[in-house]
Amino acid sequence: MTKRLRTKMTPAPLALAVALALANAPLMARAQGAPQPIRIAAQPLAEALNDWARQTRIQLVVQQSLVAGKTAPAISGSLTARQALDRLLAGSGLAATMEGNAAVIKTAPATGGTSTLPAVTVVADGEESATGRVQGYVAKRSATATKTDTPIIETPQSISVITADRIEAIGATNLKDALGYTPGVSTTTYGADSRYDWISLRGFDAYSPGFYLDGLPLRNNSTWGVWRTENYGAERIELLRGPSSVLYGMSGPGGVVNVVSKRPTAEPVRELQLQVGDHARKQVAGDFSGALDADGKLLYRITGLVRDAQLPAGKEADDRMYIAPALTWKPSGDTTLTLLSQFSRTRGGVYTRARPQVGSLDPTAIGTTIPSKLFVGEPGFDRFDQDQQMVGYQFEHRINDTFTVRQNARYAHQKLDYTGTQLKGFMALNPDVPNDPLNFQQMSRSVFGSRENIGALALDNQLQADFRLGETQHKVLVGLDYQRTRIDQVTFSGGSASPLNIYAPVYGGPIERPAPYFDGITRLAQTGVYLQDQIKWGERWTLTLGGRYDTADSTVDSRLDGSRQRMRDHKFTSRAGLVYLHPSGWAPYLSYSESFAPTATIDPASGDPFKPESGKQYEAGVRYQPTGSKAMYSAAIFDLRRKNYISYDGEFMPKQTGEISVRGLELEATAEIASRLNLTASYSYTPRAIVTASSNTSEIGKQATAVPRHRLSVWADYRFAGGVKVGLGARYTGSNYGDGEAAWPSKVPASTVFDAMLGYDIDRWSLALNLRNLTNKTYFANCGYRNCYYGYPRTATATATYRW
Repeated sequence: MTKRLRTKMTPAPLALAVALALANAPLMARAQGAPQPIRIAAQPLAEALNDWARQTRIQLVVQQSLVAGKTAPAISGSLTARQALDRLLAGSGLAATMEGNAAVIKTAPATGGTSTLPAVTVVADGEESATGRVQGYVAKRSATATKTDTPIIETPQSISVITADRIEAIGATNLKDALGYTPGVSTTTYGADSRYDWISLRGFDAYSPGFYLDGLPLRNNSTWGVWRTENYGAERIELLRGPSSVLYGMSGPGGVVNVVSKRPTAEPVRELQLQVGDHARKQVAGDFSGALDADGKLLYRITGLVRDAQLPAGKEADDRMYIAPALTWKPSGDTTLTLLSQFSRTRGGVYTRARPQVGSLDPTAIGTTIPSKLFVGEPGFDRFDQDQQMVGYQFEHRINDTFTVRQNARYAHQKLDYTGTQLKGFMALNPDVPNDPLNFQQMSRSVFGSRENIGALALDNQLQADFRLGETQHKVLVGLDYQRTRIDQVTFSGGSASPLNIYAPVYGGPIERPAPYFDGITRLAQTGVYLQDQIKWGERWTLTLGGRYDTADSTVDSRLDGSRQRMRDHKFTSRAGLVYLHPSGWAPYLSYSESFAPTATIDPASGDPFKPESGKQYEAGVRYQPTGSKAMYSAAIFDLRRKNYISYDGEFMPKQTGEISVRGLELEATAEIASRLNLTASYSYTPRAIVTASSNTSEIGKQATAVPRHRLSVWADYRFAGGVKVGLGARYTGSNYGDGEAAWPSKVPASTVFDAMLGYDIDRWSLALNLRNLTNKTYFANCGYRNCYYGYPRTATATATYRW
């Protein structure tokens, strides 16, 4: 597939330059001398030259005044770079000359007193695409917000891209660690947890609706079999904040997390990595890619790792195997088929740091607390075994200069075998003396478990049309997607494990498993039709409009009582956004977006399911992308409301009267300040995250979700000339009332956690030591509903990577 370069030709005091970095001189010679598939639509000459530079990967230098007001004809065929350029310039009064490694556009020699303005060359990242690798921290294109390859600066909604280079630098080994320096994101909902990536966006859960992999959903459907992604297999991780149902169907109001997989590349990739760390961590990983034939029409990539490790407590296993083979076939310049697959196997115990409120945040009546390092599980019983298999493809065919069709599909299968124990409360061994220390030593425990077998199919069909209509350029996307999930699940909760003395724990006692509270099969299906139009007026205005209609069906068959429950929902959602692209690099925008999520709760008054929850958001923001630099700065204010959520009255009867309002400000800066200095910083200010309507009047006006008023993070790393590299980061979370202030009177204290990196690059080797929670701070990540959750202790990981 050929991607268009969206680097703008903007005015400068003397001249405008558009430049695409050239990999090397031999590549330049091949591009000039050998015919290649080139297809460029009829459009303004400035944009056509951008497309030519991107497709040929040749540096181009031109003055804006020379191309202003001129148009270029459509060209298509197997052409040399020079032939294509001459056809674009035909009749324009301009000519091209090759000077060194660049093509320079000129007019006839100046006459009389006219002087020629000097050209100023700016190097742009011509190789970047919405799904490809980004060199450094600063991405300029994304498809998550629009499902089309679009410059981020033209996107009328908050979006953050965490690149593979940034993931590696901060030493993030899971999804929530990778998102820790991003605004509007909480990764500490349940503190330290080896099982899941608990993530909330703008105060709302992103875990339950599920994440996305390569633009297709990984629905979690409120089960314990949660799909996991692998950071080492990711090219980038993207966060679209705010309601996003217009493109993705049922989802939460907080936004979308989309992981973009590594794909086959024509340029060879050869990487081996060895990693060791505390808790007996040993990991070997590899990443290989390249062409399988001389013409570069068949590309491959294989990424994988094997880990042997232990969890931070209980000496339980934390083992993982992951392999992701991929193959790309390019029979022509207009057609691309990429096969993507991944297989993972996790064998481990359960590590959480949940503690009852009394005995953690609040001391007991005699002033004692439960040791934060206490292992509360049961060796030999606690188990989290998960197998995942995913196979899919991405197909694209460009029919002509106007129409492109795409079909993306994936089938995923998962098996989960999960059992664990959890603390309940102190056992009163001497009830006659309430403050006897014996009453605060022994704790009762319950058990939990779930065995699940999940199959999920996702299919997304798209037709894209690019055309001009008068003074406007349109990119219209019409889509039809279908999702189907089948979950076979047996889940139990309750029972008992042997009591635990918190000061002298003894394990290995009897386990009493309760009968399952759920044993059945759940089937879910969703069909959605969507339409989007990205409209450009000239070089300054971009308007995005979208609408979608969804139907969602679910069936639950219980093996416990033989019952069947059926539900059907439908919903129309919309989105609109406007961006103004100022020549200086500033881009203010306004947007409105909606979301919906079906609910399985039955209205006791009618016997019918409640209607879907909905989300609505108004957002205003501005981005700044300085010309000629690798930097992106953004600021956004938003008003987000979740409506129709289920609340419970004093008699614990469900009513659909709930509404939560969240308002805030988010700032983000990602920049390569100098050739050796990378910086990412974010700040979130959320003065309002409260319940505005509820059938339980005690909730109104109270904090609903764990959203602190202030959240700040900064990471910077510097590479010295001799190969030494250092990095330091800080993550500050302000105090808040946790989840459910109405039932939670205590305040969760603020905390600051530091991370660090020390490394050395020499020849083909890259060595790094990453420390997360550098000072080994003991802190509360969150509290809610009578439980508190400690954050992760310090972890140290040493990595040696060899690339050739």
